[in-house]
Amino acid sequence: MCGCGQRHAAGERTPFDVGRAELTTGRRTLLKAGGGVAISTAALAAAAGPAAAARERRRVYVLVVDGCLPEEISEAQTPHLFDLMVTGKRFAKAQSMPIMETIPNHVMMMTGVRPDRSGVPANAIYDRRTRQVRDLDRPADLRADTIIQRLNRRGLRTGTVLSKEYLYGIFGARATARWEPAPIIPVSGHAPDEFTISAAMAMVEDVDPHLMFVNLGDIDRYGHTDLTGPSGVKLLRRLALAKTDAYVGRFVELLKARGTWQHSMLIVLADHSMDWSRPERVVSLAGPIDDDPFLRGRVQIADNGGADLLYWTGPTSRRPEAVRRMVRIAQGQPGVLSAHDRRARWLRLGPEAGDVVAFCRAGWRFSDPDPLTSNPLPGNHGHPATRPIPFFVSGGHPRLQRRAASPLVAQTVDVAPTVARFFDVTGRPRGGWDGRARI
Repeated sequence: MCGCGQRHAAGERTPFDVGRAELTTGRRTLLKAGGGVAISTAALAAAAGPAAAARERRRVYVLVVDGCLPEEISEAQTPHLFDLMVTGKRFAKAQSMPIMETIPNHVMMMTGVRPDRSGVPANAIYDRRTRQVRDLDRPADLRADTIIQRLNRRGLRTGTVLSKEYLYGIFGARATARWEPAPIIPVSGHAPDEFTISAAMAMVEDVDPHLMFVNLGDIDRYGHTDLTGPSGVKLLRRLALAKTDAYVGRFVELLKARGTWQHSMLIVLADHSMDWSRPERVVSLAGPIDDDPFLRGRVQIADNGGADLLYWTGPTSRRPEAVRRMVRIAQGQPGVLSAHDRRARWLRLGPEAGDVVAFCRAGWRFSDPDPLTSNPLPGNHGHPATRPIPFFVSGGHPRLQRRAASPLVAQTVDVAPTVARFFDVTGRPRGGWDGRARI
């Protein structure tokens, strides 16, 4: 699911709340940028001085056009993004990775490893320790090292400009400079792209990070709530695409005006795409699961829009039988594409993803536990229909290819090793990268 509704116990402080409190009490230094944008800079002073930072002229900007479909980037609809794509190196077969949701794929971008190694398989999980379904939005949820931290250790400056509260939460204070998203739209939990791109431009001018990670959330948020999506009209979606494209154009013009473009690599991709369903095309597994006496009261479900994660809470010795029953029941529901034992090697989701993973068909969505109220959104992702994404590498650095099209299947997990190669970082995560450098 989109994650628009944050899942926290009553009275619990979210990472966003904590960050806001730290800013208010002065525990983090504030860098006041243009337009009243506040950028937290906890470690900036420590990172700004080393000789390595002064010598390094290369810059990388990772722009995530959240929820964008490959075919939505066209000369007529998104001219700035289209120009970056055709003048750079594009990957027409690019893919999001399971679960095709925002948090895990942003984590894969910055870690270069799959969820079984990062601990972040989905937006929403059932936390066995606290016995609640919640978003993975805490810094401690992310257990793997990031390319952000690798560059920090080299004395380079890093920055995050993430429009969504839960992304701000999970990446925490890893970057030497980070923007606290604001103003936040109620319910959606994100800051509009107008403010996000202003913050990114302010950070370029006032901090000049060597690596900047930016999430532009409007296309995704408009897509979730676009009632014209199932018909193919997608009025709100088209509006968001045009606006976000113009903001990207402004950002690139700033880099060129500053003379930064000629030393830069710009990676543009989506974390997942989007699929739309009619109101009646809803799958709810809670009822059928509860109809089974063996499973009744012993299964928790974390709804991720196009994917359901099922957790057996009964005796461990009965898990094999529970998994067989959950898979059989899920596969028998209209609108379900497939159901799998989470331990299937190709999924690589890790224990945080529970015991069974179910994917819906294109044009359907999960709504659990309540089929009417849990997920009323027409636009969803998380299932295989939302795997195709745009992915291209542009920029002015002479090392980059121009007007090239690759037949290779690029993936979100390829971003970190690509950044590492660009900066000539020789170290790898323990066990190596799961992704591949694409330059």
